[in-house]
Amino acid sequence: MKLTPQQIVERMWGEDAFSQELGMEILDLGAGFCSVRLRVQASMVNGFKIAHGGITYSLSDSAMAFAANAHGKVAMSIETAISHVKKAVLGDVLTAHCKELSRGKIVGRFEVEVKNQEEQVVALFKGTVFYTEESWG
Repeated sequence: MKLTPQQIVERMWGEDAFSQELGMEILDLGAGFCSVRLRVQASMVNGFKIAHGGITYSLSDSAMAFAANAHGKVAMSIETAISHVKKAVLGDVLTAHCKELSRGKIVGRFEVEVKNQEEQVVALFKGTVFYTEESWG
């Protein structure tokens, strides 16, 4: 039986202690796209009192993982990069919007925009995933 994108991501989510620990919430999901959000907590700020770069990276990476795997094949990132374009601070609500740029049989490319609650872009992420032969379900 082929699983739906929601069923696949529910399975992933159940084993994803890290995303859960950060307080991520999946807002929108489909094969090749996903939106995920979190609120910047005190434990997420660095010595400059701004969100650690790993927070926007982790949010983006999770959004890409859900979007890529929602196609039904097990996907793993093989290359990623992020640009931090605006600081995020304690209390900000960050939303990562991931969209698929291209997908072949074994490689997919994705782009993620991370915005704050004022719809200002705080980070831009790009990633490449490798699609294995293994299917979900």
